[in-house]
Amino acid sequence: MAGLAQKGGAVLSHVKIAQNPADIHAIRVAAGEADLILGCDLVVSGSAQARAAIRRGEAGVVVNTAEIYPGEFTRDADFTLPSAAIKRAIEQAAGDGARFINATGMATALLGNSIAANMFMLGYAWQHGFVPLDDASLLRAIELNGEAVEMNSQAFLWGRRAAADMEAVAAFIGGLGRSPLAPKATQTLEELIASRAAFLSAYENAAYARRYLSTVSFIKEAERERTPGSLELTQAVARALFKLMAVKDEYEVARLYTDGSFAKQVAQTFEGDLRFEFHLAPPILGRKNARGEAVKTSFGPWMMTAFKALARLKFLRATPFDIFGYTAERRLERKLIADYEILLNEIVERLSPDNHALAVALAEVPQKIRGFGHVKLRSLEAAKNESHALLDQFRQETRPMKIAAE
Repeated sequence: MAGLAQKGGAVLSHVKIAQNPADIHAIRVAAGEADLILGCDLVVSGSAQARAAIRRGEAGVVVNTAEIYPGEFTRDADFTLPSAAIKRAIEQAAGDGARFINATGMATALLGNSIAANMFMLGYAWQHGFVPLDDASLLRAIELNGEAVEMNSQAFLWGRRAAADMEAVAAFIGGLGRSPLAPKATQTLEELIASRAAFLSAYENAAYARRYLSTVSFIKEAERERTPGSLELTQAVARALFKLMAVKDEYEVARLYTDGSFAKQVAQTFEGDLRFEFHLAPPILGRKNARGEAVKTSFGPWMMTAFKALARLKFLRATPFDIFGYTAERRLERKLIADYEILLNEIVERLSPDNHALAVALAEVPQKIRGFGHVKLRSLEAAKNESHALLDQFRQETRPMKIAAE
């Protein structure tokens, strides 16, 4: 059984089953001798140690596809989980015996708790004949353990149902109005641009969205002319410009809490009477620590009423009547958008097939600006240093060109 401990990292549990204890001569399962790999974590299941244990062509391999990020993510903000590569490695080791299932997503949708995923997977594996124990024995063990007996028993049964008729279980989850189980399809560039523009229209207004579309279109036409067949620069700009324009300021926080999506997520996840408490660091009259950094303060349920009022005032954003717009952080954010648009003009003037990759790297830098307040300022400083270095290199290797008039 492969999993991930909350603090200790990867966990591999070697489980042996026999009629008599005397029949078990070693604690660990040797390489190539595992009859079942119950992979509760994708990354650990794809590790060399877990794959080496598989009895190729004979073992059952059931792997949870939910993406649980390892500790590397805390040290590298750009880390991405190579899920497809991990799955291929598992399939190569297991042959035709590998089965992948989003156990975490299904268990959460069905039982309201991701912890149920492990028992869900056990039920799934049992139904496929990979566990040489009677189901009554497993349910009795759950009962004797005494922890969340009802949830774990139901998770085991739902795992069995999923193995027997996945479509029926998926339809049942859909009927509950829960989140879809299948991963979202990869967006095309046009879909990405359209979705970002729609978001910006809701964020501020249609004119703001048109500003975004105009800039992205300008880059797209230039890239088509200078580097035919490539749209990497357009995609980089579509993402980075959106990030700069869709700052999660006070009005946006209020809008996201009150546009209905937050209430829907809460209803899908929790039941009963709920009390909301918000931890915020307001830029005006907010508390600061000894280093002058903003400190969060707890606000009660009444903040939902305040959010509703604030969301209706988003039309004040960046106007003389925007009291938040006078803070240093908001002024800086507006400047970043203007500076980026100036940078894009220079990139277009100098763009060529030879410097295209460098132009893409330069255009992507804003995506590395993360966080809020003092955290954002630190990441901004690093992003600026990288941008300056790339821009110097870009200027040294190129000279301005003019786009042919249409």
